[in-house]
Amino acid sequence: MFVNRQRKYNAMSVSQFQDVCQRACDDVEVSPFLDRKLRDSKIKLSLTVYYVSSEFMKKTNQQFRNINASTDVLSFPMLNMKNGKLTEPLGSEDVFWHKDQTGEIMLGDIFISLDKVRTQADELEHDMQQELYFLTVHSVLHLLGFDHIDANDEKKMTSEQRRIMKKYQTPDRQDGHLETNEGDGDLVSEFPDQNPSTTHDLLSHSGFVAIIGRPNVGKSTLLNHLAGVKLAITSHKPQTTRNSIRAIVNNDDGQMVFIDTPGIHRPKNELSKFMMDAALRSTQEADVILLIADGRFERPSQVERDTVEFAQKHKKNIILAINKSDFVDKEQLLPAIKNYAALHPFSAIIPISAKTGDGVDVLIREIMALLPPGPKYYPDEIFTDQTERELSAELIREQILRFTHQEIPYGTAVMIDKFEEADETLPPDKQIIRIYASVMCERDSHKAILLGKGGLMIKRIGSSARSDIEMMTGHKVYLEIHVKVRQNWQNMPVHLKELGYGKDDH
Repeated sequence: MFVNRQRKYNAMSVSQFQDVCQRACDDVEVSPFLDRKLRDSKIKLSLTVYYVSSEFMKKTNQQFRNINASTDVLSFPMLNMKNGKLTEPLGSEDVFWHKDQTGEIMLGDIFISLDKVRTQADELEHDMQQELYFLTVHSVLHLLGFDHIDANDEKKMTSEQRRIMKKYQTPDRQDGHLETNEGDGDLVSEFPDQNPSTTHDLLSHSGFVAIIGRPNVGKSTLLNHLAGVKLAITSHKPQTTRNSIRAIVNNDDGQMVFIDTPGIHRPKNELSKFMMDAALRSTQEADVILLIADGRFERPSQVERDTVEFAQKHKKNIILAINKSDFVDKEQLLPAIKNYAALHPFSAIIPISAKTGDGVDVLIREIMALLPPGPKYYPDEIFTDQTERELSAELIREQILRFTHQEIPYGTAVMIDKFEEADETLPPDKQIIRIYASVMCERDSHKAILLGKGGLMIKRIGSSARSDIEMMTGHKVYLEIHVKVRQNWQNMPVHLKELGYGKDDH
């Protein structure tokens, strides 16, 4: 699987990156050193390749390796291996079995800095395609237990790299280039079948909009209204959103990518730090900051003041949307508008109701006018970067927020263990999506509450979540939920990584 978490290279270039990486992975997979247990005809090997920026790579190195530097690649293996051989037997959790009785083994994750790929290709005087192929081979070998710390291990790894690189041949190429999304015509190394973009390919307005505000101010409600579907879960409880979630809005004037960020708050644990880091990264990389304030309060809070200070420091366009205008009379909003106008010369101050949609059309026009010409980052049919698997996990968590109280919602997380797509060759009434999920909590007492007497609570949570997932997918859903205790998981990097908190980039 490929995940694009950078903005420098356009969609066509990223598609070609994927072809190169897939070819490199295929060439490694047929190597004779691979453990015979991984060569089973009924087993498929898989991994996830993330394309990231140099800055994100630096932060990831700092987080996981305590190294304050950007590297070209990082590998996170899932299996215990040494030079292509398993050092421990495969467990049931290592193999995901599909309905056709084929198994899938996840080798791990690879992060590739496209900035480094380009720089190193220039330094070595070959094209990006060759450098990307080599770095992918190098990274996959790391997933398979090869290393270069010890001299003997380095010799083995280097030998395999050279052998596999002999398979690489530069294909015949047409006159074409990879184009970045920066400036006009910042062309880099050639790729086949890629024609240079022209100004005719650019939209009149295109860019990213970070939605910022204090917890429970209505950011997720606004995002769902913009997308036309439920992308971000909502609750009266603060800090409901944990990841940055994108909604893509297209109109005749261009494309806007809205990013719903976790509510700004003081971090109390590693999960909270991740949430704040996600919000900060979204703000740094946005073209426009959309600050949401609560219209029921006349004066700016410290969150609004900090956001304005950030926007001034980084010279960001910032629009203020005063939400919940449906709760107060328009005249009552005048003191709030006056106080905010004194705080900062906003590009626009617009009263809205994220719940009813009042004022949102005006807000969209004002934001679009601030976005520069640029590429279409997502096809018209894509309305979010979230998968149905990710959305299903969030819909389950929403019901936990709904049915449980006090500290329990904040000490839980949802992980989808298995997501089986519906078999569309069957009649519509026979097509069923099967989802197996785990709810992670911190205490045995929390598990007892989540299960409820005779399992009634978890049944209630599952029934409500299943209805929402069926509405989202348009299919019948079989949902099975298990509750697991993982003490102090919010401060354990291994659990946070497993749950997907720590891999977000924009």
